[in-house]
Amino acid sequence: MSSTRPAVTDDGTPPSTTGGITLHSTTSTTRRHPVRLAALALASATLLAACASAGPTPASTTTPGATASTSEAPASGPVTLLTHSSYELSKEQIADLKEKGLDVKVVQVGDGGTLVNQLILTKDAPLGDVVFGVDNTFASRAIDAGVFEAYTSPALPAAAVPLKVAGGDAVTPVDQGDVCINVDSVWFEKNPDVPVPATLDDLTKPDYKDLVVLTNPATSTPGLSFLAGTVSQYGADGYLEYWTRLKDNGVRIADSWSDAYYSDFTGAAEDGTRPIVLSYSSSPAYTLTDDGGTTTASLPATCTRQVEYAGVLAGAKNPAGARAVVDYLLSPELQATLPDTAYMYPVDPDVALPESFQKHGALAENPIPVDPVVVARDRDTWISDWTDTVLG
Repeated sequence: MSSTRPAVTDDGTPPSTTGGITLHSTTSTTRRHPVRLAALALASATLLAACASAGPTPASTTTPGATASTSEAPASGPVTLLTHSSYELSKEQIADLKEKGLDVKVVQVGDGGTLVNQLILTKDAPLGDVVFGVDNTFASRAIDAGVFEAYTSPALPAAAVPLKVAGGDAVTPVDQGDVCINVDSVWFEKNPDVPVPATLDDLTKPDYKDLVVLTNPATSTPGLSFLAGTVSQYGADGYLEYWTRLKDNGVRIADSWSDAYYSDFTGAAEDGTRPIVLSYSSSPAYTLTDDGGTTTASLPATCTRQVEYAGVLAGAKNPAGARAVVDYLLSPELQATLPDTAYMYPVDPDVALPESFQKHGALAENPIPVDPVVVARDRDTWISDWTDTVLG
């Protein structure tokens, strides 16, 4: 089932154009992937059954800069969970947490980049107690700004890999996925003279002029993941030349994933004009046909790995409750719902995955390597230079 959004911003104005490239500046609450109604119904039933046994483990006492080790009384009371616009707890999960003594309010703050910016701007008076959805390309910014109180959850699976930057233990990995170029398979079937692209280089070819929509790395976590992938692929001396070729080939830049996918991508928007979009390897698992096939495909050679983290906010009004929510996000019951609610792989490798996810949403075997230390060091320079080159 396709989802559509009007090609205007949330305040009713048309998208703006900068340097010949169309920009969309909405902050969307649309989910990350188009999900069929049948999948949603199944997910709701699964959530209701699974969450009955899920609950926060006893939290541990921590201080800024130290990991948890000492037990404390069970957490309770109101907790505000900040997240990006593509995730929210279900009503069943919120009810389950309430039965455990936690009154959780979910506040969506926009795309992942916007979320991190808001965390930094409000760090002296945080908007909530705990956050989920900060990814491996933006996390070090928030860590360096002192946004988090360090916490190591006792529920963290042994196989989960911590963020390998200074202070990386301040955040807890919850899910993972691959940011990849996706194509509208139906569009390409109807246009057989245009071959399906396979690589990053292909996107700069004349065959794909005015057919590609990507996202702004300054405001979008998949956009930054993709930018980091181009730096890794072409080197610090060559990635801007690659982006110049994309620009010359008519690439469109949207501010958020949801704008690109639901306003521009032909595979999701009825009035979309771009059959090539930056999305996720899991996206094709949510564009299913009645016979079990899918109408979209991801391109494995273009993928970079994205990990999303949760963290307790320094200065939280209810730090014990915040730690309990982090534990809850790692519970096997909630991890099992992530393919249907976050549209990502759970960080716990022992959690069973939906058949459609395994068949159509597999992680790339060899994603483009991105070093988080290099990202932390050079991210701001990349974004500044990218802005001057692509939007300037």
